[in-house]
Amino acid sequence: MKKIASILVFAMLSVTLSAQDISGAWKGVLSVGAMQLHIVFNVTKTYAGYSATMDSPDQGAYGIPVTTTSFENNVLKFEAPNLGIQYEGTLDLSQSISGNFRQSGQTFPLTLSSQKQEEKIQRPQEPVKPYPYLSEDIVFENKKDTIQLAGTLTLPKGAGVFPAVVLISGSGPQNRDEELMGHKPFLVWSDFLTRNGIAVLRFDDRGTAASKGNFKTATTPDFVSDVEAAVQYLKTRKEIDKKKIGLIGHSEGGIIAPMVAAGCKDVSYIVLLAGTGVPGNEILLLQQELIGRANGISEADLQKSQQINKGAFDIIIRTKDTEKRKVDLNNYLKQAFEQDTTLEIPQGITKDELISKQVSQLTSPWMVYFITHDPAPVLQKVKCAVLAVNGDKDLQVPAQVNLEAIKKALDKGGNKKVTTKIFPGLNHLFQECKTGSPSEYAAIEQTISPAVLNEVTQWIVKQTK
Repeated sequence: MKKIASILVFAMLSVTLSAQDISGAWKGVLSVGAMQLHIVFNVTKTYAGYSATMDSPDQGAYGIPVTTTSFENNVLKFEAPNLGIQYEGTLDLSQSISGNFRQSGQTFPLTLSSQKQEEKIQRPQEPVKPYPYLSEDIVFENKKDTIQLAGTLTLPKGAGVFPAVVLISGSGPQNRDEELMGHKPFLVWSDFLTRNGIAVLRFDDRGTAASKGNFKTATTPDFVSDVEAAVQYLKTRKEIDKKKIGLIGHSEGGIIAPMVAAGCKDVSYIVLLAGTGVPGNEILLLQQELIGRANGISEADLQKSQQINKGAFDIIIRTKDTEKRKVDLNNYLKQAFEQDTTLEIPQGITKDELISKQVSQLTSPWMVYFITHDPAPVLQKVKCAVLAVNGDKDLQVPAQVNLEAIKKALDKGGNKKVTTKIFPGLNHLFQECKTGSPSEYAAIEQTISPAVLNEVTQWIVKQTK
């Protein structure tokens, strides 16, 4: 699953003079939990010292004001107290700045360079126009929620009707290309499938890019209704074989696809790319453990964090009343801080403010649904053909435990049209990788392993003959 923290904008203030001019763009790569982000600090000299803005290109965020900027005795400091963000680094003779980035109680090393131009990482799998197929920007309506969704329909050239798939993105606001970490996985999937005779509909999540609606208030069932609307739209197209419409869901999309298929007879097959088979609370704990260990977090800190999070998830699961859930979580986290004085509170924020933010995040409608959702009962209702695949280095949705759970649930429901496969050496995005850590995603040129593209496409072709 992919979660990108939102960045708030606050007033800019710069202080402190320095003898050396450090104005310009300072760039580095920041590993924050499950993410690797390219960070750029754009420093401007003013009459009073320096001001700065921050860019996060991988998130599509630019011109974010930094609250305080200072440079004195070769030490550069950026602060945004209201965001819980601090950076402090020292300029060396090589004109690099080495230091630490702090946010939300965690510290990460970050080296900044003043290179004028960052070398662009190639994405060789991204198609280049003109395409050998038809590509049409379309709009369709989710009549249930009365919102318009925008996307792209790609159609093989030639006469006749074609089998089709709807691509379903993972968690977080995604555009039609599922753009993340400098990659466009759904653009690559769409291109490959369409070149092989399969029509593809991919669309912007509600409230994202050109689609209407509100993403912030949406939960997984809302995204289910969006996909259902996409299937109904395909049925209106004369180029589409209405009996050969399928779904490909990645990550959270692998939760959504079975939910759609279980309630929609128009879906003839589904592909689960790193879909989950165990409950959401278990997934989050597994993620935390595997990614934390890959990022070098100590076992003691991991166990401490696991214990606190498990307790919080248990409260969410057993408490049905929304307000009581917030009160119980607030009290639980206060007690955790009182019992363990080593738990770090970021500068510029009080303990109560930190707890309030954590409670707000944990009790958001989407998070509550995800934590409490068990995919098994839904999978038991799926009767169409299913292909479920994972990479064995996936640290976000571990392959073995989830594929076993998926197959067990489908078997229990009597579905005999099930294929599962683990691809060696692949991560959550199905890239060939070294460790599987999300911190590698952006640096890998490959977007999707050709082995996965071929396997999935061949399987779909067999289902639609």
